[in-house]
Amino acid sequence: MATDSTKPSVLIFGGLNTCSRGLAAFLVPLEGEALVSHLRIVDKYSVHPPTTYIGHEFTKVLEKPEVEYRQANLTVAAAIQSAFDPPEGKAAFDYVFDFTGEVRYDRSELIQINTTFGVARLLGLEAAQRKVKAYVRIQHPFYETSSKTAALEKDDIKPAETLGIWWHETLRMQASIQDLNLVILRIGFVYGPYTNFGNITSAITVASVYGYLQRPMKSLWGPGKNPTHSVHVDDVAGAAWACAKWMESHGRKAADDLAGEAILFHNDKSRVKEVEGMLPHEEKPVAPLFNLVDDAKSTLASTGQTISACFGTTFEFFNMVEVTLIRLKDDLEDINEHHVEGWTEMLMNSNPPITNTPLNPYMDKYTLEKHVVAFNNSKIKNIVGYKLLHPDFNQADIKEIVDKWKAEGVWPNAQNPSS
Repeated sequence: MATDSTKPSVLIFGGLNTCSRGLAAFLVPLEGEALVSHLRIVDKYSVHPPTTYIGHEFTKVLEKPEVEYRQANLTVAAAIQSAFDPPEGKAAFDYVFDFTGEVRYDRSELIQINTTFGVARLLGLEAAQRKVKAYVRIQHPFYETSSKTAALEKDDIKPAETLGIWWHETLRMQASIQDLNLVILRIGFVYGPYTNFGNITSAITVASVYGYLQRPMKSLWGPGKNPTHSVHVDDVAGAAWACAKWMESHGRKAADDLAGEAILFHNDKSRVKEVEGMLPHEEKPVAPLFNLVDDAKSTLASTGQTISACFGTTFEFFNMVEVTLIRLKDDLEDINEHHVEGWTEMLMNSNPPITNTPLNPYMDKYTLEKHVVAFNNSKIKNIVGYKLLHPDFNQADIKEIVDKWKAEGVWPNAQNPSS
């Protein structure tokens, strides 16, 4: 099939286990006209057969004539160079969307350096050399912000743990790459159809267990402000596309003038000499940076209440005595054992029983900890002109997520025997 050369050609790197499937479905929808002439998606996973969960919809996206998937080891420079080569007889790729990076907190610092910082450096350097018109880097909410005021892009906020430190360091490095038409999109806690990672997905799964058991879902943390700002995966896709178009129309220098922010050092100074491509601590590279969250101004309490209500239960808080007892490691494992047992019962009691699902209610250390993430989203609205597709965090969107998982047979349909 002939492609429309007036439409941009696009590369998506990484994120098959996070948000890149959502962007692919946005660019090449199952119904309607594609926004791109050609889409190449490159990641370490296989899709035939899949070696990570990809969801029912993405399988169909891969069948579209505009879409190409390539499995590659992105820690190898030659593989990245090859991925940037356009199909024979086609022009160079116009836009690059960088979803790469390790999202698991239990990975070592060396893995964080190699697979987050190192991969992004190779991608950024190659994209600059190829003179791509726009390069959008997705930054997950691996930060701790103030609980009092939503962080502006200009605010110096602290990365969370080792993972957050190296994701942040990656932004400093890419911002310093000459001639890279970089836009940084810093998102909130993401959720949406087929999104099977992150805090909100964990909360949805756990809440379903408590609904099945007909018990309230309880939090270890008090009902203070505790902001946990969220964003729908459709808006990650829509805003990434809007940022790419914006960058193409302005170029890096004008974009820096309009939206550039200094990205400050939050790392170990001794690492500068050890890690290739790392900037000296005193340097303050500047790049266009936009926060992306919905308008819900979600908190731990509001998110928990919205999700719990979808499963016919309530969201409550342990009292101080209970919290003191529970915050021991063994008791946290007991909580997870309780979740997992209930989930397993739900799967086995479904009709038909579910023996394979990418979802589980196990909450790791990070998910169980208190995290404060509050971003102000005014800048992307005012400068890029982006209009949110899902401004609210509501039960209808949660129901859509669950219904799509039920439709592909990975979500339990069991009812509590006593109900």
